[in-house]
Amino acid sequence: MNFKYTILIVFISCFFSCKNEAKIDKNIDKRPNVLIIFPDQLRRYSAGFWSESPYKEFAQGKADPVVTPNIDKLAKNGIVFTNAISNFPLCSPYRGMMLSGLYPEQNGIWNNCKVGRDESLRNDIETIPDLFFKAGYNTSYFGKCHWLRNDPLFDENGNFIGVSQPPGGHHVNKYDTYIPPGKTRHNIEYFYQALKDEHFNPRVYSNIPETIEGKKDGELHLPGIFSAKNEALQIIKYLKNENGRRDVTKPFCMIWSMNPPHNPWDDENTDMETLHKHYNTDKYPQLNKDLVVRKNVDLEVATYARHYYANVTSADKYIGEVLNELEKMGELDNTLVMFSSDHGEMLGSHQKTGKNTFETEALGIPFIVHWPKGLKAGIEDVLFGAPDVLPTAMGLAGLRDAVPSSIEGTDFSALLKEEENSIKKPDAVLLMLGNSRGVLTERYTLTLKENDEPWDKHQINTIIESYFYDNFKDPYQLNKISLKENPEVSNVLLTHLGHLLKQTNDPWFQKKKYNDLIIYPN
Repeated sequence: MNFKYTILIVFISCFFSCKNEAKIDKNIDKRPNVLIIFPDQLRRYSAGFWSESPYKEFAQGKADPVVTPNIDKLAKNGIVFTNAISNFPLCSPYRGMMLSGLYPEQNGIWNNCKVGRDESLRNDIETIPDLFFKAGYNTSYFGKCHWLRNDPLFDENGNFIGVSQPPGGHHVNKYDTYIPPGKTRHNIEYFYQALKDEHFNPRVYSNIPETIEGKKDGELHLPGIFSAKNEALQIIKYLKNENGRRDVTKPFCMIWSMNPPHNPWDDENTDMETLHKHYNTDKYPQLNKDLVVRKNVDLEVATYARHYYANVTSADKYIGEVLNELEKMGELDNTLVMFSSDHGEMLGSHQKTGKNTFETEALGIPFIVHWPKGLKAGIEDVLFGAPDVLPTAMGLAGLRDAVPSSIEGTDFSALLKEEENSIKKPDAVLLMLGNSRGVLTERYTLTLKENDEPWDKHQINTIIESYFYDNFKDPYQLNKISLKENPEVSNVLLTHLGHLLKQTNDPWFQKKKYNDLIIYPN
């Protein structure tokens, strides 16, 4: 009798256990794929949809006349962020914050990772690939990395040796370097890195020999193909699992960091077929306000506009090829696509080129979340920064409980899902450069700028400029408002700045720098 009851109990236990296991597996199967795409130096308003309603009503000034049908489609079927920014508009610092969910003082990157600098993403912190790998995802990375200290560990042919003694002792690139296997690669299983700002001659390293003509991980490969096109081809092969390197029973987490439309902007580094088709002199006879439309632009500085726009349109084309492949596979609706950039591009505004400044053209980045199966399309005005990408991606993927407590970014997934107990929107976000700090609110941009001595020597103690812009009244930021001119607004902004500097353990807070100006919390 006891034996029969024992058998019965075992049977019932197994039955319900199997049911529970099936339920768990089913939930895992429902997790979305995650695809984070961020072209380099793509400013927020370089997309066609911003010139259409309802989006143009939310734009800060006029949008560029660029052709971006695939980005536009993402926008119209996704959630468009109107206030997404690059807190630190520079390549490496953005990557450090986005990958780690931590601000520079905690993640290790305060400047571009360049020869002669110590900047490097810490190996002992968990990043997006680490966390999704732990959660059972396939992880992959394609394109530009730019998060590791640049040491002379290569031979003269660009092959990784791992030591600085001969045949090592060489750099493969001044601004970027190969990410070797181990902790520096942060659990990226399928790795395809492209570096150097030569769009038709990328330096490629991969741990998948089939993608680099049978070469080993660390051996230089020169495909001689426009980098965005080359990466799209490799991504499609990965999605199809042509190399048999992906466990197709698992969801994937992929990051794609393409180099265009980053400079150089010349014929040798531009998709000239696209330039001739969309931006040639037959469509825009002159470089004038029909082509470079923002009211704060200096046309004598913006001479590269055709090349910049052409590389934006070309990047859009190859993004479209990847999205089309996902759609053919039946995976697009359940793929959480996050489309963004590491920072913007001034393109002659305020007589400037590049980034590394607190004007909207450099700070403002695109951010679109596209997930038809999980989110309603719409427009979102939350102030959203680079550290928020990691927790928000994990929250949307159903991994809120797996977000480390050390993460400094905010999980806005509840807001995007329109859940009842949604998080409160922040009143301000922190802005950083090596020698500047500031805040962005819904209306204002505050800048405190130190003198131009080398900031990384930590010997600067002088503010040479302090002002704010009223972005409602002055969308092109033509008028700097001194702090004394409007002390009421200034005090609110300086209070926000003090709180954010403390919250992020910023060196300015650690030393209580400029405490006669910044209102630090008690």
